[in-house]
Amino acid sequence: MIVAGVMSGTSADGINVALVRVQGRGFGMRFRVLEHRKYRYPAAVRRAVLRAMNSRNARVADLARLNVLLGELYAEAIRRTMRACRVKRVDLVGCHGQTLYHQGRPAPYLGRRIAATWQTGEGAVIAARVGAPVVSDFRPADMAAGGQGAPLVPFLDYLVFRHPRQGRIVQNLGGIANLTAIPAGARPERVLAFDTGPGNMVIDAVMERLFGKSYDRDGRVAARGKVLESVLAKLLRRPFFRQPPPKSAGREQFGREFVAEFLRRCGRAKKEDVVATATALTACSISEALCRFVLTTGTRKRRGFSELVVSGGGVRNRTLVHMLERAASVLGLRLRRPEEFGIPSEAKEAVAFALLAYQTWQRQPSNIPSATGAKRAAVLGKVSYP
Repeated sequence: MIVAGVMSGTSADGINVALVRVQGRGFGMRFRVLEHRKYRYPAAVRRAVLRAMNSRNARVADLARLNVLLGELYAEAIRRTMRACRVKRVDLVGCHGQTLYHQGRPAPYLGRRIAATWQTGEGAVIAARVGAPVVSDFRPADMAAGGQGAPLVPFLDYLVFRHPRQGRIVQNLGGIANLTAIPAGARPERVLAFDTGPGNMVIDAVMERLFGKSYDRDGRVAARGKVLESVLAKLLRRPFFRQPPPKSAGREQFGREFVAEFLRRCGRAKKEDVVATATALTACSISEALCRFVLTTGTRKRRGFSELVVSGGGVRNRTLVHMLERAASVLGLRLRRPEEFGIPSEAKEAVAFALLAYQTWQRQPSNIPSATGAKRAAVLGKVSYP
């Protein structure tokens, strides 16, 4: 089958599409990436998405319209990618959708304890425009099985990066940063995966507030600044960073309110220093997560961890990558890129949701319970037909 994977992350910067040829099933499947493209959201759409994320007040009509509009944009992105590589049809689409709210742990609501997630972008619209079945809304099935609905990319990570004698840690730098730790020779149930904290999200928000730019191109602004060590130390004491996995995060933890607190703590520091500190927060929270939950004393040698594979949009931030490289070196890890394994770095999550959709179409589970905390494996997603 040729499957189109579609991903739009918590950075809300746009749409990643990957066209993937897939055969086989489960962890024996084989795939090849035919094409991948990224399309930025129109400015007005991005503003609407950011307003809706974790909003305390939102009009139901606007949320309903945004759901349909994103479905149209996803379909257009798929068709443009198909034209780019002269693919006349796809057999299936896997669309993650745009996360507006994610609360992985149950909390009191109207007399019950409820966990909830919401990824918007109408699958029926995509199916009608592309002319192929669409699997969307992947996360609720894992949550119904007792998991946090995230992370789901470990299915791809285990499929591609497992090795009989070498342990690998796969670190994604999206809006939120997340890792998958695969010990040498591990079975799927020994895979550990969780969100480590902010990836690009806080950096992007600070750049928007201080410089009127949507991101720090190549990490140039951070490279000119100095890290505010006292601010960084206080932020790293927040409960989320000390909370053991399974755990997931989003704008609920690192969105508007967090950025406002971050800027207050930075006070009247130079703008470049504030961006450098936001960048260091991502790098240091990853390093601390590795030390605290993955490379714990006496287990690193047994698990055989020797490589850190870094992917996602954050790899374009040279300052962030340099910080991670230094931290990895101290921890005895060699930095690698997914391109070395045949996967374009920025397309990795789009490829993952193509494979998750393919698993669902085969009626096979694709969550990793040891990563999400689910009580059982689950077939993920909902199917819309053209």
